[in-house]
Amino acid sequence: MRDQIEAVLDAVRPTLLADGGNVELVDVSEDGVVSVKLVGACSSCPMATVTLKMGIERALMEKLPAVKEVIQVA
Repeated sequence: MRDQIEAVLDAVRPTLLADGGNVELVDVSEDGVVSVKLVGACSSCPMATVTLKMGIERALMEKLPAVKEVIQVA
């Protein structure tokens, strides 16, 4: 599943990179919780929560039904 998650993140990355940010996959739990780290401009952006939930989480959940939640870790 990790490779599938990376593939979806690769599809989201160009948008993040255009704004000077990026996302790194940290962990995938057995219960479908994906931990990511927002880096670059995304790490300090006031819209980071929206990007995480409405962008990254939505994309992952649409493509991979086993993903239940996406959380940000430091």
